[in-house]
Amino acid sequence: MSFKTPAQQWELIRKGAAEIIPEEELLEKLERSYKENRPLTVKAGFDPTAPDIHLGHTVLLRKLRHFQILGHRVVFLIGDFTALIGDPTGRNKTRAPLTKEQILKNTETYKSQVFKILDPEKTVVEFNSKWLGQMNLEDMIRLTSKYTVARILERDDYLKRYKAGIPIGLHEFLYPLLQAYDSVALKADVELGGTDQKFNLLVGREIQKEFDLRPQTILTMPILEGLDGVHKMSKSLGNYIGIQDSPSEMVGKVMSISDDLMWRYYELLTDLTPTAIEEMKEAASSGKSNPRDLKLRLGGMIVSDFWGEGKGKEAVEEFLRVFSKKELPDELPEVHSPDRTPTLLQVLNTALPDLSNAELKRLAKSGAITLDGEKASDLQALLSLDQPRILKVGKKSFFRIL
Repeated sequence: MSFKTPAQQWELIRKGAAEIIPEEELLEKLERSYKENRPLTVKAGFDPTAPDIHLGHTVLLRKLRHFQILGHRVVFLIGDFTALIGDPTGRNKTRAPLTKEQILKNTETYKSQVFKILDPEKTVVEFNSKWLGQMNLEDMIRLTSKYTVARILERDDYLKRYKAGIPIGLHEFLYPLLQAYDSVALKADVELGGTDQKFNLLVGREIQKEFDLRPQTILTMPILEGLDGVHKMSKSLGNYIGIQDSPSEMVGKVMSISDDLMWRYYELLTDLTPTAIEEMKEAASSGKSNPRDLKLRLGGMIVSDFWGEGKGKEAVEEFLRVFSKKELPDELPEVHSPDRTPTLLQVLNTALPDLSNAELKRLAKSGAITLDGEKASDLQALLSLDQPRILKVGKKSFFRIL
């Protein structure tokens, strides 16, 4: 295979990355790979602890695809064994263990979804039960002897729980060691992970040295904020875009994000170059481009990635039919409901506290209230807020319901 020069590869590899540890080491590996015409082995692990993948997960998958485009050997590692423990990263309590049946079901779903991003012909799929499931007690004792409790307790998650008197299961200490052993088994040159995975990835470097392997280089990617722009994208928080959401849902959710968050999504969820994104930013700030139109473009690009280019165009056109660009403001006031299924009246009372219920009933009866472009006349109707909704009252009052 003929590789691009290391300098050419570096631009795509570096795009969106939070940290590369150490950078000079990765450059050296790229140089050697280029001279020897030998691909690097690039690994990222995913524990199948939930059935569905959202755009937050795809940040790592897109970076894996970048390495595929550059000709390197990409390993999509399914942690079917480590899922029995559960990654303690960011947790303030021990995870509830999953059954093997749950893990197997989630694994099949993962496999069907990831190839919407990765090239199946260029992806090596591995399961870490292949080697971890074969380890006996002696093997495990030898592995644990290669790392100290003091080093484990350097991890912020463990230390906070320990100081707060929150129980830590002994099995949780095993997780970073088992993830590290994955890198030994695969002889990984590079491992990808979110910024919250930095500790685990560094353990991988140390354990590889213990097995006389050259340590892997670490590349961390930022944690993608959800639709609220504050918290990590999460299905449990309802601030996510699922890769199996319909095209219209995807575009609608993208249109609900703030203008500032839009640039973050462009950087982490598209293949546009940093230069192209910066040019769009300048056009938006100078008034040459409408942020709303740029957000529509982003929504169409995301839909195209998962449903095909034609579907992206259709979803954008559908959104424009429902929400005329002349009507929908660039910035919508947000109304936060403490309930996932409030009544329409409860939402209206929060959004427009100065209007009486009698006035709201009159507006609803006259057809002056719409929800996502559809007339809403039943004030006692329950609203699903699994995704942001657009509420319009009269001709000029718009709200984003979260």
